[in-house]
Amino acid sequence: MTTDAIGAAVDPSTRLGAAYREIHRQRMLGLPFLNPALDVEAVAFAPWEGCWLGVMVTPWFMNLMLVPEDPGQWQPLAFGDKRTHRFPAGAYQFIGGDDPLVGPYESCSLFSPVLEFEDHATARMVAALARDALFDPANAEVPEYPRANLTAPDDAGPGPLARLEAGMEAPLTKRDFLRGRFVAASDDDRR
Repeated sequence: MTTDAIGAAVDPSTRLGAAYREIHRQRMLGLPFLNPALDVEAVAFAPWEGCWLGVMVTPWFMNLMLVPEDPGQWQPLAFGDKRTHRFPAGAYQFIGGDDPLVGPYESCSLFSPVLEFEDHATARMVAALARDALFDPANAEVPEYPRANLTAPDDAGPGPLARLEAGMEAPLTKRDFLRGRFVAASDDDRR
């Protein structure tokens, strides 16, 4: 576990912010999909199930990020491999990554690119709301169950209800009565 001088877990926000500012400076400057209105910021990072969970805002993406709280306990994913994490709002798929400046991480894209944001304050607010929304069960998708088709196919002959109604109109034999068939059996049932 990464800890400070008194043994408390260290919030990775400062380290992540510095790493992504350096990535921006080294690898991203001048690319056409950057939003110049946005800065680099690690938003709302907090411990969650042995990791730090938050949202990374950059001029080129906004991602949910998981980084190790204790690197010795971290089970890294190979670059590009996927893992599903379950939150009260549902299951979300994260992709593994490892960068020399960032370290090992898992990310789930929220926006990429981020050209729809007019300013950084709006992007920060959306990032914080997105993280909070993960823990609200009201945001979970409700599965749609297939509806039953109670109509018989055209070539299947009469359905069970039609056969029952027809049997009720047919005379009841002593044999049917003694066998407990109070509705006359069809010829198919007697075989």
